[in-house]
Amino acid sequence: MDPDGRRHAVPAGGRMSHDSIGDLLADMRAGEAALTAAGDARRFFHATYTRTTLAVAGEIERGGFADNDWVRRWDLAFAGLYLSALAADRAGGSVSGPWRVAFDTARERPDLPPVRHVLYGMNAHINYDLPQALLRVIDEAGFEDEVLLSRRLADHRHLDTVLLSRIDAEDEELTAVSPVTLLDRLLRPVNRRATARFLTESRDKVWRNARALDRARRTGAYDIRLAELEQLCAARVRDLAAPGQVLLRLARRGFGVLLPDA
Repeated sequence: MDPDGRRHAVPAGGRMSHDSIGDLLADMRAGEAALTAAGDARRFFHATYTRTTLAVAGEIERGGFADNDWVRRWDLAFAGLYLSALAADRAGGSVSGPWRVAFDTARERPDLPPVRHVLYGMNAHINYDLPQALLRVIDEAGFEDEVLLSRRLADHRHLDTVLLSRIDAEDEELTAVSPVTLLDRLLRPVNRRATARFLTESRDKVWRNARALDRARRTGAYDIRLAELEQLCAARVRDLAAPGQVLLRLARRGFGVLLPDA
């Protein structure tokens, strides 16, 4: 159910929610196998996301968050948004603007380096889906409770630790499925540092956008503000997918987007 109280149907070909991260991972692995069998370029982001989800599950299992049960529910809500978009698109349905750009680029330009497809998927999922997922697991009272909110923010930031710990491993995974030029090898340390900086910058903006959406749902303006966020996110993915040096565009404009003050 969305913050405005409307219940959405589960898209054909997938589930909107899962009962456990184990169920989620089983679904994601099945999806990865299907995308790989079809030669679908979306498999690169999907595989990266599956491995990241497994890493988050490991951190939850070892008790690495302030509220591990909350992070589990948040992780399930977050993944559900992506899987619903993927299932809807595979069934010929409509998807949000950011995912439309990412999915269409995978379909029309499958020969792009796998890291590019991972970047488009990450951008759509983090910038557009993550603020919505936060609102699904933090209600209005939660945003008013500063003590509770500080714990949520700490867990939100601790996820960066998990993501950053995956950068080298993911780089190796993508290198294994993509030709590597001499320039790629020379730029690898720069790309890894840039990825770390962009993820941290984006997560801060996500938190600010989630608070803006929370204020909007209290005044009945949630749909309007979400539409604004959708347009901003779609434009950012479209910009990243344009020909040219992606790293330079990221350096100029950043990875994340920020809702303007209402």
